[in-house]
Amino acid sequence: MAKHNCVSLPHKTMDMEKAVYYADYLQLDKITGAQDPESFKEGKEPAHDEMLFIIIHQAYELWFKQILFEVNSVIAIMNKPVVNDNSDDMHTVVHRLKRVVTILRVLVQQVDIIETMTPMDFLDFRDMLRPASGFQSYQFKVLEAKLGLKFEHRHGQSYYTSQLKEKDIAIIKDAESGKSVLELINAWLERMPFITNEFWNNYQQVYVNSLAEAEKNNAVTFETLFTTAADDTERNLSPKACRSALFIMMYHGYPMLELPFQLLDTLIEVDNQLGNWRSRHINMVQRMIGTRIGTGGSTGAGYLKAAMDKHYIFKELSQLNSFLVERKKLPELEKGVSEKLGYNF
Repeated sequence: MAKHNCVSLPHKTMDMEKAVYYADYLQLDKITGAQDPESFKEGKEPAHDEMLFIIIHQAYELWFKQILFEVNSVIAIMNKPVVNDNSDDMHTVVHRLKRVVTILRVLVQQVDIIETMTPMDFLDFRDMLRPASGFQSYQFKVLEAKLGLKFEHRHGQSYYTSQLKEKDIAIIKDAESGKSVLELINAWLERMPFITNEFWNNYQQVYVNSLAEAEKNNAVTFETLFTTAADDTERNLSPKACRSALFIMMYHGYPMLELPFQLLDTLIEVDNQLGNWRSRHINMVQRMIGTRIGTGGSTGAGYLKAAMDKHYIFKELSQLNSFLVERKKLPELEKGVSEKLGYNF
């Protein structure tokens, strides 16, 4: 009898059972089914632009989640017992913070989309939202706290959590109690070893001599900022950290300081983009509701303006530019320091 080779063909291979399907992987049913406009509910007249309003704000919250994911990873790296500046750690920190800056630019650009809605379009459903408000975004408040905005530095302290649920307040308080990016940057700057007293005294003299007559008061500010441990509750960076940051800005042409300079410059840009976002938000609110109060009960554009002026987190870094001198006047570094900064050791 002839033998036949029989091959068994399974109905479904193991690989097929494990295949990832696009819509399932992204959970699109949940995402695209997560819009439930108030005006679309029974007995109400649907407001066409409410769908846009919801999707825009959902997109904001998704981006806030991604930014927090990046910021938390930066905090985890910077909070190590020892941060090795010559390892991939610092490159990773800079790379992820630059991603945060890029996402913040997208958030600013998204205002263009919501501004396709006219004030009358908004009024079709605005009163149905009370007391919900973008001010109730706990993720944004957590982000501010994680970056370094302290409760005592906030505008409207008695109001900023008054509209939130207890579980969201607890999340914000937990974020405020942990180490922030700003605190970790201060500790990182304080351990920089390259500045001697002789160098600093020399630089202070060079700076003072560079001042125009109308700038002479800067000499007093210089002393306070970089030398005196002033009892200033608004201060976030210590004198030692400020000296290190200024040194990095002055000598960032040296290979050892290029990555630290990128880190400081990126933090300043984070603040710039947050400021841009707040500014666009203010203009949008004024365009939509004028001088009326917000749906959450705030003073609307007035509240946003006051918060924008107060909520700059890395302002001390950006203010250091006032204490730079032109390159040709920079003090020459000691040979040993110059060699270390150039990797010549």
